[in-house]
Amino acid sequence: MAKQTTEKKEKKENRLVRYFRGVRSEMRKVTWPSRQATTRLTGIVLAVTVTMSIALGLIDWVFSRLFALLLG
Repeated sequence: MAKQTTEKKEKKENRLVRYFRGVRSEMRKVTWPSRQATTRLTGIVLAVTVTMSIALGLIDWVFSRLFALLLG
């Protein structure tokens, strides 16, 4: 009985170790962007986020004013 539990435990550990080894090998294949590219892309994302926030805020303001005029 003790042998079966140890074999099951070893199989689970082996699966876990195999999984993390696979993750590690896949991460080595990734082509990471340079610091300059990362900074540029982050700036673009922030600019689009701010622009869309302002646009959606204005649309919300316009619709709230329209509904206020229509309802009373």
